[in-house]
Amino acid sequence: QVQLVESGGGLVQPGGSLRLSCAASGFTIGSYSMNWYRQAPGKERELVAVISGTGRTASYADSVKGRFTISRDNSKSTVYLQMNSLKPDDTAVYYCVRPNGSIWGQGTQVTVAS
Repeated sequence: QVQLVESGGGLVQPGGSLRLSCAASGFTIGSYSMNWYRQAPGKERELVAVISGTGRTASYADSVKGRFTISRDNSKSTVYLQMNSLKPDDTAVYYCVRPNGSIWGQGTQVTVAS
């Protein structure tokens, strides 16, 4: 069964950091690029970051460039999103996605508030 499970969300103060993890199962993760999306209440879903199957290339939304880093460890079937200098506008549910086949995780809530 193809599955993505996110973890690592929570409540953090502005300026703080969190690292999200996405554990994949049921497929060979290294064969696929992977994405992180987010959706905040009342806002459009946003593509936050993309990483190639090898991890050699990555791209980011302008809103997170320079603050977020996507990475992967194919030996652990895991994709990460390191989020630094968090702002209240980063509050959202974050989803790990395999775009090939549109496989989505259940999401993890990130709340940035003092």
